[in-house]
Amino acid sequence: MTNAVIIPARYESTRFPGKPLAEISGKPMIERVVNSAKGAKLADKIIVATEDERIFNFVKNNLKVEACITSKDHKCGTDRICEVVQKYSDIKYIVNLQGDEPLMPSDYIDKVISLLTSQAEMTSLITPVTDLNDLTNPNIVKVVMDKDNFALYFSRSQIPFNRDNRKDIKYFRHIGIYGYSREAILQFGLLPSSPLEITEQLEQLRALENGIQIKLAVVPKSYPAVDSPEDVKIVEKVLL
Repeated sequence: MTNAVIIPARYESTRFPGKPLAEISGKPMIERVVNSAKGAKLADKIIVATEDERIFNFVKNNLKVEACITSKDHKCGTDRICEVVQKYSDIKYIVNLQGDEPLMPSDYIDKVISLLTSQAEMTSLITPVTDLNDLTNPNIVKVVMDKDNFALYFSRSQIPFNRDNRKDIKYFRHIGIYGYSREAILQFGLLPSSPLEITEQLEQLRALENGIQIKLAVVPKSYPAVDSPEDVKIVEKVLL
């Protein structure tokens, strides 16, 4: 039984071509993401999944982890990960660690794995909303959950809607790291895009619409990812 952290790293990003190899305070971003994965105590294997030889060669020659060339036709990182899982029969649990998350704490990765091995077929993380402006920001994904911390819904809109202006409502934002059992991610990879997923442009809604439960754990805070070249400076300020 192997716990694998798989890092999808796509070179041909529309908003930021070559993003995984962009330097952040003197190190390529993919190196910082891999280092976060190396710090996870529960990770047995780390694999970078990429469509590009430049990323593949950098990882193989410099980072001492596995790398896998995947199809250029994948529409999302999860599809890329599914291809990798099919090639490795020993992988039982998978963490999808995005290649643009250079600040993801290693203990967050361990938390995702620990939930998988004991409680759920798919897992993720959330954190309390501390800035109320995030509630109306469509780039911040909000989430509501049941009493057992299983996700009920994810949305770019404010959820729940506070009809009576109560002061005791707790809001949570989603952190884009996922854990899957082998069976769950291979099942997910076979499913067509779902109506709610298409409406909100949130891939995790495909799982909920098809009866795959997502167990959530609360962590203290979120960290900025790199979506555009401008985000590099934001991340570098956090690293100072």
